[in-house]
Formats: sequence, structure tokens, C-alpha cells
Amino acid sequence: MKKFKEFVAAILLIAAVGSFVYFMYQRGSTKTNRELAKRIAEISPRGGPPETIEGLRQAIAVYEDQIERNVREGAQTGVYWKILATRLADRNMHQDALAALERAVYFNAEDPVLYYLTGVSAGVAAKSTVGFSVNSEMERDNYYRLSENAYLRALDLEITYTRAMYGLAVLYIFELDRPQEGINQLERYLQIQSSDISALFVLARGYFMLENYRQAVEIYDRIISRTRDSKLKEEALANRDFIMGMLYE
Repeated sequence: MKKFKEFVAAILLIAAVGSFVYFMYQRGSTKTNRELAKRIAEISPRGGPPETIEGLRQAIAVYEDQIERNVREGAQTGVYWKILATRLADRNMHQDALAALERAVYFNAEDPVLYYLTGVSAGVAAKSTVGFSVNSEMERDNYYRLSENAYLRALDLEITYTRAMYGLAVLYIFELDRPQEGINQLERYLQIQSSDISALFVLARGYFMLENYRQAVEIYDRIISRTRDSKLKEEALANRDFIMGMLYE
């Protein structure tokens, strides 16, 4: 009778543990829980779930420690790819930098800096595509598309990321011939970085492209009144006089 009770108790314990693992698997509509159930089964001596509650706890602890270790290692690997991409870009090796940035994004898909760097390198790669292959034009367009999408993604992740705003504005105005979109980005940018003279020059260029000459003149007047750099002041004066000549021909 005693052996029978012990047998029944063992069956109930195994059933309870099996039910717990099954519950974890079902609840694991997520990958983590499915992997947890799988891991629990794998570390059991009999190829099934541990036969004691303590064994089950130990299995969970081992698996959670492994997850944490993998997360730490993955995060560090992403940092290394980011550093490598930055150094490659600094050496003007932008296509190699893009390959490294793709790996960095794999490990950290929500770092806006990675997308900003991608936008910069893709823009440079587009301009350096000058006809080495019959598909050069398509490659250039793909790089420009990647650059735009990367800047936009950076701004999705960090709406006040001024570097991405400025980079996107330059892309729109100087490369993609979409000055109004560039102006929109610069107006947002200048609300945060109101003293940036370089941005004002780009903004004036955008208004000039739209043939909004009076607005361009106003921007050059702002530059002239604000900058202490004599060369920048001379450049702004020359541009202003050129546009004024167009207005009063």
C-alpha cells in the first residue's frame, strides 16, 4: 500500500511538472517561453522535464543565466561593430562602414546614432557611384534611398535628433532636388539650433531653388547680422547681391 501511494505521488508530481512545462510552452506563444520549455526538457537526464520541483527551478535558473550572458555579449558585440563603422567612415571607407553598420543594427535596432551614421555613409557612397558598372545609376539611387530612410528612422527614434534633421535637409536640398522637404527639416532644426550659420546658408539655398528670392535674401541678411566670420559674411553678401540683381533686373 505504501509503495502504491509513493507511486501515485510520483505520478502526480511528474504530471504537475509536465503540466507546468506545457503551460509555459502554451503561454509561450513567445519564442522565449518556447525555448524555456525546450531547454528544460533538454537538460533532464531522461530527455524530459526534471522530475522534481527543485530540478525545475535549477533548470530555469541555468537558462535565465544563459539568456543574460547572451544579452550582455550581444550588446557588447553591437558596440564593437559601431566603433568599427565609425572608424571606417572616418577613413572615408563608407561602403565598408555600411556593412559594419548593418551588423551593429542587428544587435541594437533602436539606436538612432546607427541610423544617422548610415544616412551619412550611404549619402557619400551614392555620390561616389560614378559609373564603374552598368548598374551604377540604380546603385546610386539605392544608396540615396537608404540614406533618406536611415535619417527618417533616426528621427522616428529621437524626434529632436538635430544631426539627423540637418543631414536629411542637406540630402533633400543638395542631392535629391526636394528643397521644400529640406526647408521643413531646417525650420525644425533652427528652432533648436538657432545660431547655426551653416544651416542658414543651406536654408537660403533651399529658398533660392524654389525661386522664393525674397525669403532667401532675408536669410542672408540674418547671416550677415549674426556671423563674426568675415569670410562667411562676404559669402552671404555676395549671394544676397546676386539675388537682388535678379529681383531688379
